[in-house]
Amino acid sequence: MKRCSIWAVTDSDRKPKPLSRDALLQYALKSLAGRAQSSGELRERLLRRAAEHSDVHNILSQLKDHGYLDDRRFAESVAASRLNNDKFGRTRVIQDLRQRRVPPVVAEGTVREVYQGVDEIVLIEDWIRRKYRFASRDDLFRDDKELASAYRRLLRAGFRTGEIIRVLKRFAKNPDLLDDFDPPEEPDAM
Repeated sequence: MKRCSIWAVTDSDRKPKPLSRDALLQYALKSLAGRAQSSGELRERLLRRAAEHSDVHNILSQLKDHGYLDDRRFAESVAASRLNNDKFGRTRVIQDLRQRRVPPVVAEGTVREVYQGVDEIVLIEDWIRRKYRFASRDDLFRDDKELASAYRRLLRAGFRTGEIIRVLKRFAKNPDLLDDFDPPEEPDAM
């Protein structure tokens, strides 16, 4: 009987075998078939598996030429999904795109196009109604702790401070609590 220690190396612990150029191309196509990715995300995945790092640039160029990889189209899809499904603000969507390795210029331009004509005040109101749907209107944001919590949640959802305060004043039981509120400086994402 063969004994196995807890420190024994198993197949799952080993580093994956480096792939040749053709195998790397197949890996890239399977990866894109499974989930849409930005060129930056795919580049990272391919670099981890490539036998020759020079193959990665050639494969990415080939995929872009054939229309399989397009950061602008990817960013439009993600931004539209975040707007229509999650109802996030612009800042959150730009942050998500940057995490997905979309170039900042492409991310900001695409979000500007997708959010063109969208009233962020209405988005914030809808977000509050959706997240606090079980709370009665009279009990909503009674004290400064609840207001601060709602403010932080709205900031994380990607909305700007001025619009957040304007909407919270309408929903708050005591809107005078927000008059003395001194919001932190926020960088302009657009």
